[in-house]
Amino acid sequence: MTVHEERFCPEPPLRLEHPGAGIVLLTLDRPALRNALDLELRRTLAETVQGLDEDPSVRVIVISGGPTVFAAGADLGELVEAGPLQVQQRRVEHYWQALAQCRKPIIAAVNGLALGGGCELALHADLIVAGATARFGQPEVRLGIMPGAGGTQRLVRAVGKYQALRLLLTGCLVGAEEALAMGLASEVAEEDALPRALALAGEIARLPALAVAQIKAVVRDGADLPLESALLLERQAFQLLFDSHDQKEGMRAFLEKREPEYQGR
Repeated sequence: MTVHEERFCPEPPLRLEHPGAGIVLLTLDRPALRNALDLELRRTLAETVQGLDEDPSVRVIVISGGPTVFAAGADLGELVEAGPLQVQQRRVEHYWQALAQCRKPIIAAVNGLALGGGCELALHADLIVAGATARFGQPEVRLGIMPGAGGTQRLVRAVGKYQALRLLLTGCLVGAEEALAMGLASEVAEEDALPRALALAGEIARLPALAVAQIKAVVRDGADLPLESALLLERQAFQLLFDSHDQKEGMRAFLEKREPEYQGR
């Protein structure tokens, strides 16, 4: 069933827009709290992404926090007096899984702070565009806790053990250029991250959707497999795409020196 904006466009704290064909922009909208991730925002984001994942008209999802801040972490007001059982019963891992399992490419457009849960949110994306003001960090240790939504595991896979532990053990922040150098960002925009993120989304949205989906799935599922198993996964996906219309169209268009007309099938 096609996602209609009227159904899936939630009230704040999340705004949904269609800035281009096949592109959906989700903007975190709790500016007074620097987009702190409370349960309502987490749930709304997860449910919205799940709906968009099922919509065949959606090719790419862009997540932004706006021009000044991405997300400054969890909403500590919900956690300061919580006990272990209360934290467990929040079941926030289910909300993160909706992002991790999304079949559509997700691009994070990061301006300003992406700290704690905000950094973990960015790490759930497939591409991270850092604006000039972007600052990333996992400062949970300074609050007497540690990351709990993949900050230790996704970060070390992105930047390696030694850089990850530097951020995790000290709680230090890194700017856009340093994040790019260590592998925590895909690229750095000259100023605002959003225009570049939308340009990337448009580029991907024009490509054959089945090939894009298979590339994302193989990279994700093969990352933790032994090399031979991951290569088998890649070969199978490669071979499967030869049953698609877009494979025939793409190759014929190349040989005929014309622009392909992909149909996503």
